[in-house]
Amino acid sequence: MSDYRAERRADQAADAEQRRIDAAAADERRLVRQRADDERAARLREQQAAERAEARRARADARSARRAARGVALTAGNVYRKGTLALVTASALGSLPAQVLHFMHISPMLLPLPFAIEGAAWVMAAGVAYADERGLPGWVRWLLRGLVGVAAGFAASINYTYGRNLAGLSESDAATAGIGLAAVTLLGPVLFEVRQWVATLSAKSGEGDQRQRRRHDRRRRRHHKTVAKLADRLMSAAPLGSLPTEDAWARAWSIVHGTDEPGMTPQLHRYAVRSTTALTDAMREPTPTAPARTGITRRFTDWLMHRQPTPIANIHKMTEINANRSMSDLGESTPEPVTTAAPEPLPAPVVVDLPTPVESTRALAPVAAESTRPRRATGRVPDSARTPRPKRTPNQLLSEARKLTADWSDDELTAESIRKGVRTSAEKARGLRDTLRAERASGSEESAA
Repeated sequence: MSDYRAERRADQAADAEQRRIDAAAADERRLVRQRADDERAARLREQQAAERAEARRARADARSARRAARGVALTAGNVYRKGTLALVTASALGSLPAQVLHFMHISPMLLPLPFAIEGAAWVMAAGVAYADERGLPGWVRWLLRGLVGVAAGFAASINYTYGRNLAGLSESDAATAGIGLAAVTLLGPVLFEVRQWVATLSAKSGEGDQRQRRRHDRRRRRHHKTVAKLADRLMSAAPLGSLPTEDAWARAWSIVHGTDEPGMTPQLHRYAVRSTTALTDAMREPTPTAPARTGITRRFTDWLMHRQPTPIANIHKMTEINANRSMSDLGESTPEPVTTAAPEPLPAPVVVDLPTPVESTRALAPVAAESTRPRRATGRVPDSARTPRPKRTPNQLLSEARKLTADWSDDELTAESIRKGVRTSAEKARGLRDTLRAERASGSEESAA
């Protein structure tokens, strides 16, 4: 009995476990189906959103295309061309019925005449356009224009006569009708000829890039005539179309100027070398120099360096000159007398041959008397206080003048400007000016050759 109950409990437990497993499997299957349904719904929403976005883009592209088409259709050129054709059509429709009625009133057999006259005018006008397109001689175009004028004028006279003879109109109304019919007859051929004339000029002038290219070619030929002539000769010697224009120009430039770089000449290369040398010299680290020496310090140092006796009177005179120079720079017209100070004793180790006290007193006497005189302020530096000009050789002067006038024009290259720039005499400045002008002339001749 106990075994039976145990087996029954075991079966019940197994059944419960099986039910639990089945319920878990059913829940898992339900979750999987729910997940698949959610993914399918998400894909469907994404697809619908993509379709709506694609439809919006298509509508936007269509609007842009229509806007672009309207912009192209409403350009000035299209409006002018299509408007001219519309006016020409209106002119033909206005002039042809009057001619038909006029000839039909005379005889039905004359019905083809108005079509022949109007057609002749328009065929000759189309001939003018064809002659312009093929580039025929000018006399052909003017002959066709003359035929257009004859046919249109004859048709205008017929329409004018028909308008003047309309029944039931007053004299003024009949005259207005005749003039209007004649004008509308002539208006079509005139507008068509003007349209063709404008189209021909537009084709010759071209777009902006073509105008700039033609302007550049004219300017290049004007500035480099020798190279242009040689390039034309090279192109005429080569087979037709085998040598491009730019290749011929580059080859001619290398032959004339000896360089493959466009625009460069031997003179410009020399100019570039001089500029590079000047820049290198300017950027080089300057060597330390001694402080500037002026007045008695400079004279005393020069005297010590050259071991030459210098009178004490000259030293005191330099002191007085420097004091008077400072007073004149300040604009004082009558400076106070300068009291000459006693010279400081020279250093002991230096042996200097100084004059005797008597000679010093005699030398100082006129200086002291001269210093008490009132002086007029002129603003000029006395000659004795000026820094002496450095001694340079002619080659050094010419080199300095070349560096100074490298970027000067011919008008700026004067003797006075060179004299002030290199601090030399007027005679040497004139010689430098003549030399520099001769060098520039020779360089220009080499470039032209």
